[in-house]
Amino acid sequence: MTADALPPPRNRWSGPDLWRQKLGNYTVEDVLSLPDDAPRVELRDGVMIVVPSPTFGHQKISGLLWNWLRQHSPQGMEASFATGVMVGVDQTFEPDVMLLSAETINYDSHYSTADPVILVVEVVSRSTRRRDRLEKPADYADAGIPHYWRIEQNPVHVYAYDLVDGRYELAADSAEELIVTKPFDIRLRVRDITP
Repeated sequence: MTADALPPPRNRWSGPDLWRQKLGNYTVEDVLSLPDDAPRVELRDGVMIVVPSPTFGHQKISGLLWNWLRQHSPQGMEASFATGVMVGVDQTFEPDVMLLSAETINYDSHYSTADPVILVVEVVSRSTRRRDRLEKPADYADAGIPHYWRIEQNPVHVYAYDLVDGRYELAADSAEELIVTKPFDIRLRVRDITP
């Protein structure tokens, strides 16, 4: 009887290195090279932030909105969810839903703001309130992403912002029907994305 050698262990996620976290010197390359078993992380000023697992309601809103955008977006635009966007060498985000220019679809896990990211959407959860309401909009605006939507839960309410002179301005909001003309003519019944 012979013993077969076990394959070498895969590189497994053990969390970010505490010293590198303290120094804030993680880069996009570090995020892109994380092992498959790593959780979703965002990079803010070189510090890795583990993205909390979404609740059922959060996931349902994201999935319904992705499906709505997929069905209603004009030719040349593609909806995506659970993919990241790189906004700098030491900054990445994991928006809940994105609308991209179809010509730049690369089937990777992250897109660059050099790729036409048209719209990013964040569904606000208890654990992400501050980041989704304050930090991410400022960073998305700095990256030049033309449209940002924030969706509050309980009750579902959609806020649509357009980038104007480097800052987001509220274009429309509704708990019933969101009507905007950018990035395309949209009449989104909020009940269509409500769990």
